[in-house]
Amino acid sequence: MEKKQKTPVAKKTKVVAKTTSVASLEKLRMITFYRDTLRGQLKDQLGLKNVMQVPRLEKIVLNVGVKEAVGDNKILTLISDVLTAISGQQSRKTAARKSIAGFKIRTGMKIGSCVTLRGDRMYAFFDKLVNIGLPKVRDFQGVSVKLDGRGNYNLGIKEWSIFPEAEAIAGDKSYGLNITIQTSALNDEHARALLKGLGMPFRK
Repeated sequence: MEKKQKTPVAKKTKVVAKTTSVASLEKLRMITFYRDTLRGQLKDQLGLKNVMQVPRLEKIVLNVGVKEAVGDNKILTLISDVLTAISGQQSRKTAARKSIAGFKIRTGMKIGSCVTLRGDRMYAFFDKLVNIGLPKVRDFQGVSVKLDGRGNYNLGIKEWSIFPEAEAIAGDKSYGLNITIQTSALNDEHARALLKGLGMPFRK
């Protein structure tokens, strides 16, 4: 009697953040431009005495939270996978800090995902945001010039599909994305000069 051959089962693949060697990351054009060119320009432009006073990026936080994710692990996984692909770093799921009866949300329930970028990956993402993502926004006329009063900038993206990685993973499914950019600047004027120098397309 012939033995029945087992049908091969496709293995589930998990989205893993791509890693790049430190030597390669050091050659990223955004961080190289900041260190070699922009930092000196900002020192003169802002009238600073010491190069250590020149504002710099400290961290970028990407966050997605949607009510559809409540109780739906597939959507939570999709959100996490997309953030991981966009940022190049493993994302983590976030939980509700308080209960919201109208949305059937209880404290501690998983409602989204976030990732915090620093160093080279932070500059790599900023480069992708201003040179690839934002130019794809429909009828784009620039981003708001308003900061938070402490040198930090919040940017809301209506559809994450402006990033090619998101479109490749999620297809037509698209959610909004909040991006918080924290700088070392002591005021909004210095932070705005830094972001503009790095290519942030502020609305005129």
